[in-house]
Amino acid sequence: MPGRTDPLVVASASGVRLRLAEPSEGRDELVDGMSSWWSAVHGYNHPVLNAAVRDQLERMSHVMFGGLTHEPAVRLAARLVEITPEPLRHVFLSDSGSVSVEVAVKMCLQYWRSLGRPEKRRLLTWRGGYHGDTWQPMAVCDPDGGMHELWTGVLQRQVFVDAPPAAYEESYAELLRTEIGKHAHEVAAVIVEPVVQGAGGMRFHDPEYLRVLREACDAHDVLLVLDEIATGFGRTGTLFAADQVGISPDVMCLGKALTGGYLSMAATLCTSRVADGISRGEVPVLAHGPTFMGNPLASAVALASIDLLLSQDWQVEVKRIEAGLRAGLAPAAELPGVREVRVLGAIGVVQLDHEVDMAAATRAAVREGVWLRPFRDLIYTMPPYVTGDEDLARICAAVHAAAAAG
Repeated sequence: MPGRTDPLVVASASGVRLRLAEPSEGRDELVDGMSSWWSAVHGYNHPVLNAAVRDQLERMSHVMFGGLTHEPAVRLAARLVEITPEPLRHVFLSDSGSVSVEVAVKMCLQYWRSLGRPEKRRLLTWRGGYHGDTWQPMAVCDPDGGMHELWTGVLQRQVFVDAPPAAYEESYAELLRTEIGKHAHEVAAVIVEPVVQGAGGMRFHDPEYLRVLREACDAHDVLLVLDEIATGFGRTGTLFAADQVGISPDVMCLGKALTGGYLSMAATLCTSRVADGISRGEVPVLAHGPTFMGNPLASAVALASIDLLLSQDWQVEVKRIEAGLRAGLAPAAELPGVREVRVLGAIGVVQLDHEVDMAAATRAAVREGVWLRPFRDLIYTMPPYVTGDEDLARICAAVHAAAAAG
């Protein structure tokens, strides 16, 4: 469909810089403040990741993942089991974050059907969420004011509770307990984005709510799904957001930074309880098989990206970025029209009291030599972890300029 504004053409990328085919606003190179929608945590054209792709390309680029398997996928699955919270021990590889959520939902529904409880077919979540653009994920995105509001009345009606407050409130925790108990007879799973609600509004909440969800789900025989597509691999300051309170879900979705932004791949992990439950049913397998499931190129670069991340002191880098964002974005709070400035890990958000003029805000950021992608009432940044202090200061200046212009 025709866009409202013409996109900029990127000719090449290296480190944290995007080189434009033609100058825009006097700039032929932009610092990437978005990690290409939060995925390119190591920046671009990284020699280690390039080598992983080249080496695998010489062996094979793809082979079907039905009746066949291969070393990169096996090693990746083992690595994911090793680094994710216990007792997640089973891995389903797919080709996008939305599909990983589809798979998670199918796992939960098939689990209960296999146990003879098909009435448990709804999902419970909190408002302000975003889980992707395919069918089941759209059903658990915020139904009022979200980008999928168009499909109200067509999507299955799920159970929604109020969005979580930023700080811990016992009254809200009690609301969660009550609603999970009230709907436990019909709810297959609770699904939420832990600690950070991403594209639904870049809202942060106290991690203690995750413990409340875990305990309530256990008490009422409901599965817990954590969508860590945006928060996984260090973005909030811990390897996974669930690590902040030491809990584990029954199902976890991963994507985005999984391959360091090189190729599209996602993973859905589940516990042995879920896998064994599915296996006891009339259909003893998860009947889902994307063509490019377990793609060798994506598996190889995902494994290399994880190893690269964990071989470095990534927590120090994320804390450094967090400190730089706190200092650099604080002055934006004084701008007219700014409602709030918030920072967590390698995430910086300026929320306005009105909808962003995307074209004006983007032009202002480009004039500062930075690529940002504002939406709704938000101007935010999620920079690559390799962003240096000088470039980080430039990103903060661009967010300030975009907020002033937008």
